[in-house]
Amino acid sequence: MASRILLPALLLLLCSHCGGAARSARGDTSSAVKFDFSPFLIEYKSGVVKRLMGTDRIAAAADALTGVTSRDVTIDPATGVAARVYLPSFRSTARAPILVYFHGGAFVVESAFNPIYHAYLNTLAAKAGVLAVSVDYRLAPEHPLPAAYNDSWAALKWVLGSAAPGTDQWLSQYGDLSRLFLAGDSAGGNIAHNLALRAGEEGLDGGARIRGVALLDPYFQGRSAVGAQAMDPAYLQSAARTWSFICAGKYPIDHPYANPLALAADSWRRLGCSRVLVTVSGQDRLNPWQRAYYATLRGSGWPGQAELYETPGEGHVYFLTKMSTPQAQAEMATLVAFINRADD
Repeated sequence: MASRILLPALLLLLCSHCGGAARSARGDTSSAVKFDFSPFLIEYKSGVVKRLMGTDRIAAAADALTGVTSRDVTIDPATGVAARVYLPSFRSTARAPILVYFHGGAFVVESAFNPIYHAYLNTLAAKAGVLAVSVDYRLAPEHPLPAAYNDSWAALKWVLGSAAPGTDQWLSQYGDLSRLFLAGDSAGGNIAHNLALRAGEEGLDGGARIRGVALLDPYFQGRSAVGAQAMDPAYLQSAARTWSFICAGKYPIDHPYANPLALAADSWRRLGCSRVLVTVSGQDRLNPWQRAYYATLRGSGWPGQAELYETPGEGHVYFLTKMSTPQAQAEMATLVAFINRADD
């Protein structure tokens, strides 16, 4: 009886061993790396994408520290595009500026519901007195560019529609569309710029206008170094490869999506906003393109006002993880002043 039980088990073990040996002989592709985009993610040949950061989430809630209340909304059920809306603690008859925010993460990680962005938007909404809408767009490589641009444009259109009377309970009651701002860090700054371009070319629903765009250490780069900055050729090649990964090879790195310096002069002049703030961190490898963006915008004939804010000695988007430092607080104060400045 024992032999009748043990024999099938032994055969199963033997087959499993042989199968494993066969897979080893021909190479097990399930764990073979297709693209290593560390420290953000690794994509395997099996199709699995393992994100190495930016996957933590926190629920919307009333924030005791800032007095800001947040809630989540679905913008497009078909695509899953969503947003977190932040309402500051004011309850007066005055309406608040509306800020549409786009998170960073190289287009491949992070979300509007990440604890870091949740804390940053709570603080910004409280200090600036803005009604903020933080957009959760789809990520590459599952959804390569232009998905993030299209999702963000849909979110902007949702904001415009939801500010009408009788629509969204917060935007329609407390939001002031005459003070509409876009902002984003890193990849989100890239998105904010490209949406402002699209707004200038196509216009916005109801004749709305974007008053200001804040580009916080924006993700801009190209195949060649700019200005007097000498860049490492290996870095430039790596940047081109990662950009190709982000857009599935659809656009070269010198496409205006990645490198606004490739834009025609008339495109700069049609940028659809009145003011632009560009922030630069001294140790950010992207800062040559960020500075060149500011200089090109200033010299383009665009009729708006451009401002450059620099933080020496800090790395890319340092202000997200060092919010309590004097440098981050000074940058936050600059952003708050930019939003609340009265136009001439």
